[in-house]
Amino acid sequence: MSLHPVIAAVTERIIERSADLRADYTGRMQAQVRSTPARSRLSCSNLAHVMTASGGDKSALGFGGFPNIGIVTAYNDMLSAHQPYETYPAKIRDWARACQATAQVAGGVPAMCDGVTQGQPGMELSLFSREVIALATAVAFTHDAFDAGLMLGVCDKIVPGLFIGAAAFGQGVKTRSIVIVLGLTCHQRQARALHVVVHG
Repeated sequence: MSLHPVIAAVTERIIERSADLRADYTGRMQAQVRSTPARSRLSCSNLAHVMTASGGDKSALGFGGFPNIGIVTAYNDMLSAHQPYETYPAKIRDWARACQATAQVAGGVPAMCDGVTQGQPGMELSLFSREVIALATAVAFTHDAFDAGLMLGVCDKIVPGLFIGAAAFGQGVKTRSIVIVLGLTCHQRQARALHVVVHG
């Protein structure tokens, strides 16, 4: 099936106009690709910070060639869509160990809900929260210790913010393999069955 001529023409103009910016972006991403674990480039003192709180994963992080997964989470226990993320990091770490990998929470992002703030002073902050989330995601992944990333979030501002932060600023992720993990209650899964975004 071919594209409608108008859509094809607009797409071509976008490709032409964005060629320089795209080349710069893809160049930066290619420069980050490495064949060894990201943390192998860290100095001893930097690596010590990565390992200090890692419990039983210290040896794997310090001396093993295992991949390390960075987790960015939008967990809070006030919003029903975000509360399930409370237990995800521990489960992800267990899964990673079973696959000869490690996982660490790289950082957290705010999760603001329009449903709570409607009609309240400060409700307009919800509109700006996407950029804050993008920045927080970028800061978390800037720790050059991760080979891939899992981002735990749901919502029409949180998911785009996570994506923007990882796609534009995720210098710490060697392979650029990023997955957005939605965490909804059973009722919400039924109600939002089509609200799924994955990038990898």
